[in-house]
Amino acid sequence: MGQVQSNASYRLKSILDSDLYKFTMQQAVRQHFPNAEAVYRFTHRDKDVFFSRRCIDAFHSSLAGFQDVSLTSDEKAWLVATCPYFTTDYLDFLEQYRFKTEQVSVKFIPVSEDGQWGNVEIEARGLWLETILWEVPMMACLSELHFRIDKTDWSYSGQREMAQRKAEALLQADCTFSEFGTRRRRSYHTQDLVISSILKAAAKFPGVGKVTGTSNMFFAKKYDIPPVGTIAHEWFMGVAALTGYDDANIRALRLWEEIYSDMLLVALTDTFSTQVFFKEFSQDRRRVVKWQGLRQDSGDPLLFAPAAKAMYESVGVDYRKKSIIYSDAVTLEKALALKKQCADIGFPCSFGIGTFLTNDFHTKSSKYNDKSKALNMVIKLYSIDGQPCVKISDDLEKNTGDPGTVKFVKKKYGLPT
Repeated sequence: MGQVQSNASYRLKSILDSDLYKFTMQQAVRQHFPNAEAVYRFTHRDKDVFFSRRCIDAFHSSLAGFQDVSLTSDEKAWLVATCPYFTTDYLDFLEQYRFKTEQVSVKFIPVSEDGQWGNVEIEARGLWLETILWEVPMMACLSELHFRIDKTDWSYSGQREMAQRKAEALLQADCTFSEFGTRRRRSYHTQDLVISSILKAAAKFPGVGKVTGTSNMFFAKKYDIPPVGTIAHEWFMGVAALTGYDDANIRALRLWEEIYSDMLLVALTDTFSTQVFFKEFSQDRRRVVKWQGLRQDSGDPLLFAPAAKAMYESVGVDYRKKSIIYSDAVTLEKALALKKQCADIGFPCSFGIGTFLTNDFHTKSSKYNDKSKALNMVIKLYSIDGQPCVKISDDLEKNTGDPGTVKFVKKKYGLPT
């Protein structure tokens, strides 16, 4: 199933080698739910792709090294200067934060006759305030080790040039976009070379399109570009599980506003379906005016801008002063189609692009004709204080969480089951 390479260790270089929204959500959790107990679980959607025992052993041992990583004084000073939405109190907390390896359990489940290939169960359990930071670096670690140990039929050949060509095509089409491929990147090195190539493209085409930054805090600091991000599904999932599903979207937004009153106000719409979100969101025109834009992350993206336009118009808000961020498996082809649609409508839009940039590889054995597929994996909030957490989304196959709770939530919101 793969040629074993000798280098089978992964070292987390910085606590900031993660996405901005994990830290903004951690600050919000610290303010509102400091004592909530969380469980996160790993899901691998490709049932025909297996991990080697050696890979999972390397993964498990690599996680032990996370406890040695902490926020440096230089990193803290950068956060103070760059991220005004982080309070001094939170940054003092983050400076003292350490990953607790006892919070994570990793279990290899063999399926091959020789016991050397199988599936993996991963769970993080502890205070939501603490476990919230495990997801992104843990996924990046597993992906890198999988492609270093199990799936080695690939190389970095041409990656810089390809990333620059993609960025140039986006910029020449006047697209605004950010890089946010940390979780499923092929490797740390891949993300590094991708960002440097994007910036090279931006320098080549000044004033055409725009690169708004990266979700990765470490690389934002390294390349002196803005860290960017919105809210993840887990915020809505956790708030709903803790406080109930009646007007859960609105309560999640209100609690967020209490921390971030005039910035970071881009709403993720699909946790319990965009249909439900728009219905609740449009009940309060003041809130619709306040929030700067929307993020589309599942379902048919071509249906989103017309629906968002109709929602804004229904409450008398000028959609041309708002924005849409598309972030669901965005490719060059998809971005160009959506950019054209939004331009025709007059709706400002941008793109958060992940795997298409940081894990787009082909196999050496096929002379780089066949895809070397990225891992189709997620780590999602499974429960809070014993209450199941679910995500409905606008895509049936992306329903996540306890089936009974999914059915309950769909029935409550009048969604098809």
